[in-house]
Amino acid sequence: MIGKLKGVIDSQGEDHVILDVHGVGYVVLCSAKTLAALPSAGEAAVLSIETQVREDAIRLFGFRTDTEREWFRLLQTVQGVGSKVALGILSALDPGALATAIGTQDKAAISRSPGVGPKLAARIVAELKDKAPAAVGLDPALARLAGAVNDRKAPQPVADAVSALVNLGYPQAQATAAVAAALRIAGDGAEAPQLIRLGLKEMAR
Repeated sequence: MIGKLKGVIDSQGEDHVILDVHGVGYVVLCSAKTLAALPSAGEAAVLSIETQVREDAIRLFGFRTDTEREWFRLLQTVQGVGSKVALGILSALDPGALATAIGTQDKAAISRSPGVGPKLAARIVAELKDKAPAAVGLDPALARLAGAVNDRKAPQPVADAVSALVNLGYPQAQATAAVAAALRIAGDGAEAPQLIRLGLKEMAR
């Protein structure tokens, strides 16, 4: 098994890079975000590698970090998510954004990935919400609040504040994070207008 490759960029395709390692050109499939972050042809690069062996082929998948590779593995534990869909999700969301989307149950953010519909996005959130890589550092309080909002168990002022921010055009995850920050400032007894005002200040930072 190959776990890491260090070499020189030979060329890039739409979904892959050819990495020259001591004269051997390895075809490595990558997400769009990984490809965009790689240096130009002729320059050195290091990729974490996931090796997949099939009956008819051996495929290499490359990642900028071990955390990104861990997400790639984790996503494929969900029924309906193969390597192509997992790469598509990582092309749309970097590991931090993906962790936030799952932690805050932002199904809409995940469903914007190629090959992911609303039902699959809901399954990904449900199955991975307690399995996210530890390195992502998502605030547990934010995750709890997001879960309460999505399950309609949040206090009414909190739900109203999140809804108001979403109606103003902010993404669900961002609105929830802003209200969570507002709650820390104002306290659990705060009313919706105060939470909205403080939430807007948080997003203006």
